[in-house]
Amino acid sequence: MWWLLKTMCFVHILGNILCLPYKKHKNPEANMNTKQIISYWGYPSEVYEVYTKDGYILEVCRIPHGKNKDSQLGQKPVVYLQHGFLATAGIWVANLPSNSLGFILADAGYDVWMGNSRGNTWSKRHLYLDTDSKEFWTFSYDEMIKYDLPATIDFILEETRQKQIYYVGHSQGTLIAFGAFATNPQLAQKIKVSFVLAPIATAKYIAGGLQALSYLPPGVFKLIFGEKEILPYSHFNDVTKKLCSYKIFHFLCNSIFTFFYGYDRKNLNESRYDVYLQLMPSGSSVQNLLHYFQAIHTGTFQAYDYGSASLNFQHYNQSTPPEYNVENMKVPTAMWSGGRDVLADPRDVQNLERRISNLIYNKEISYYNHNDFLIGKDAPTQVFSGILKILSETKGD
Repeated sequence: MWWLLKTMCFVHILGNILCLPYKKHKNPEANMNTKQIISYWGYPSEVYEVYTKDGYILEVCRIPHGKNKDSQLGQKPVVYLQHGFLATAGIWVANLPSNSLGFILADAGYDVWMGNSRGNTWSKRHLYLDTDSKEFWTFSYDEMIKYDLPATIDFILEETRQKQIYYVGHSQGTLIAFGAFATNPQLAQKIKVSFVLAPIATAKYIAGGLQALSYLPPGVFKLIFGEKEILPYSHFNDVTKKLCSYKIFHFLCNSIFTFFYGYDRKNLNESRYDVYLQLMPSGSSVQNLLHYFQAIHTGTFQAYDYGSASLNFQHYNQSTPPEYNVENMKVPTAMWSGGRDVLADPRDVQNLERRISNLIYNKEISYYNHNDFLIGKDAPTQVFSGILKILSETKGD
């Protein structure tokens, strides 16, 4: 990854010197936050703060209705969207309104909420911990399961005065849903239907950059990357956003996406690279990434392993981390997966499918990679139309 960064910095400087003629129009949203992106396209936008029981402050964005008059009338069903690892809420509005699930749902008459996981650019605050402290970053997706998701869903229900909401998760957003709905029956009852895109529970067959990094022992990984934040929004994002406005360098931008998510150039809107890089990578904790490495090596969906029987006993009252039993989740679930997904491998998805007791819909798209479900050119026809159909069919249930 470092060779790629150095190469891109060099090319950026060279490009400025040579005044390359290939520069494309820069998207205005490339320097906007989620609220600004929503407002830019003429939609109403609201931002809220959610406080978790362990003191983290999470930013939640809302599109209360669409631009057409029909979508503004009366109380509307609520749909909550939860992003994946290293992303932000803005990924749901990263494309044009006709190609972004957040906007499409709002125009279809839904009250759309979008969450940010602890540790990303917009949820990097705490009631009493310094965000530069090691203690702030001592979390993984366990805490998102136990604290973030319940706090956010309860906040939305209270704000909208509704009893149930629809849930849409992508990648890590599916993982924390499986964990939370399996271990928290009271929370599960508040979900009408769970839509899972690029679903992850186990990660035994994961490939790509995360698999390569997982071979580093945890101790060595911490020596190299520290024990706090990893892959935050940084100068790297700024440099690559500028480079990606040059068509001649799109192969480098593709390399970044391929490293993390897999490659599907035909379904990727390369003119939106600068917007995507504004929204991801957006940071998480080293411990969270180590938790994924643990999942790769063990092939199980379990809590974080603290490295010794005694430490595990302190946290879990047992010598090994407890498993999350997806079988215990009774929420009606609709699932979309990709045949070329390097992070939610079809073999892991098949194992997951057998464990979901209330699977009401299941579609594999043979050529989809991990991010096609969010930003693929044909996502409106391959994915979003199916979500809208199920939403419509279950409104009156």
